[in-house]
Amino acid sequence: MNNMLCTTSCPTFYNTTCPNALKTIRTTIRTAVSRERRMAALLIRLHFHDCFVQGCDASILLNDTTPNERGTLSNSGVGGYEVIDAAKAAVERICPGVVSCADILAVAARDASVAVGGPSWKLRLGRRDSTTTNPTEADRDLPRGDQDLDSLIRNFANKGRIYSNTTNLDPGFGSTRRRNCPPAAPEGNTNLAPLDLVTPNSFDNNYFRNLLRRRGLLISDQVLFNGGSSDNIVLEYVNNPSRFRSDFAAAMIKMGNIELLTGNNGGSDDEIRVEKI
Repeated sequence: MNNMLCTTSCPTFYNTTCPNALKTIRTTIRTAVSRERRMAALLIRLHFHDCFVQGCDASILLNDTTPNERGTLSNSGVGGYEVIDAAKAAVERICPGVVSCADILAVAARDASVAVGGPSWKLRLGRRDSTTTNPTEADRDLPRGDQDLDSLIRNFANKGRIYSNTTNLDPGFGSTRRRNCPPAAPEGNTNLAPLDLVTPNSFDNNYFRNLLRRRGLLISDQVLFNGGSSDNIVLEYVNNPSRFRSDFAAAMIKMGNIELLTGNNGGSDDEIRVEKI
């Protein structure tokens, strides 16, 4: 199949119009992650925050008007924009006006996972970019760190998928976390704390092992293992890391297909203005 036969979205969408696009993006992502390992998580999160607000349309990148999604409280800790800018610039040098920013975000998230030992997955390509941004929807739809399990499930269900009370933390772990992220810190939102203290720069299942030890960083982490309906999933991922890898890849594929703009919908690449940070 070539992209003459793929007019909306498919893995081979750029095979004829920009055959080196994926290789070029991959090189940029590998370079960025080699310089800063946590960039992998930032790029996966950036794609997630884009898809959960009016679909996977690169609207999170738009910042030429205010207010915008990027400036919302829900997106205040999101990063990786400069890497997407670099990938976009590299692709533009070889294929001007062909590859959408939404596709670059999706490819970057997958390549970031692979760069830290995580799974790969096959992507549908051919997303179009949004010409509008929706800060209200960003603050409404993006999950928060203080949500309980029921509200998290509803949040994900509203986007057409669900992963197949204040919790009790380990006292020592809770004390350490509170010192790093005090509740009353005026600039606390910029403080950094790893979700996993043991292997923070690798893709593995240690996050779920931490939950068994009552060492989830946020309320929305520990509620996943707190006597609720998701306990058995956490136990499965602890005991079967390959299941976690396959489920993660499947979830990323589903998320990457939320409310896609394709064909004549959305804006063409040369209509989208993404300013440098």
